[in-house]
Amino acid sequence: MTIPAFGLGTFRLKDDVVIASVKTALELGYRAIDTAQIYENEAAVGQAIEESGVARSDLFITTKIWIENLSKDKLILSLKESLGKLRTDYVDLTLIHWPSPSDAVPVAEFMQALLEAKKIGLTRQIGVSNFTIDLMQQAIDAVGAENIATNQIELSPYLQNRKVVEWAQQHDIHITSYMTLAYGKALADAVITRIAEKHNATSAQVILAWAMQLGYAVIPSSTRRENLQSNLQAQTLKLDAEDMTAIAALDCNGRLVSPEGLAPHWD
Repeated sequence: MTIPAFGLGTFRLKDDVVIASVKTALELGYRAIDTAQIYENEAAVGQAIEESGVARSDLFITTKIWIENLSKDKLILSLKESLGKLRTDYVDLTLIHWPSPSDAVPVAEFMQALLEAKKIGLTRQIGVSNFTIDLMQQAIDAVGAENIATNQIELSPYLQNRKVVEWAQQHDIHITSYMTLAYGKALADAVITRIAEKHNATSAQVILAWAMQLGYAVIPSSTRRENLQSNLQAQTLKLDAEDMTAIAALDCNGRLVSPEGLAPHWD
């Protein structure tokens, strides 16, 4: 099974806002939805999916295990709760959202519990998020690289995370990019806007196309129908070598997400 290149993120969207976003996205043709236990919107996402009428078999649903549920006695129980909220018997992908702070729960413990969840059919694939090279190696040691579908990391034109990306790719671990638009900061970048004008595209389309051309999956979110529709069209935008080189030069280690007490020691 492969990870869809394009999906809908739901971070920071709740209640009626996330229901509207998901239903509109599904109506427009989105089929991959990304949520998480800590987003506190799994139930609303589940409601939106059910009300959309789209067949479960046509969807790719991702959720993520929060740090409080990483221990082997909690992980599977918490995933079952997530499935109940999402109104489904299984998710397509389950990620460890963040590594356990101060290694309170060892990587081997939660990865083996996650693999057990896969074996009993609660999730089709498993993976990680916000993992460094060292943490990815620990995850591989625990369950094998063949069982790690993706590492979902912050990645944008300003934070291209090349060390982590190259190591993951060498070990056949796919990369999913979050915060790809850099909280919207990259949309106003002069280099991006120039490329957008050249292709008669939006800045968001350019950035999403750039990430997908590098082989990453993207999960942009939006509450506006026109943006959801526009972002979808990034899948058909083809950037040339000059465009890709120009965006590559924007890297400045511009990390935006590094919560104190939660973030590992970044590479």
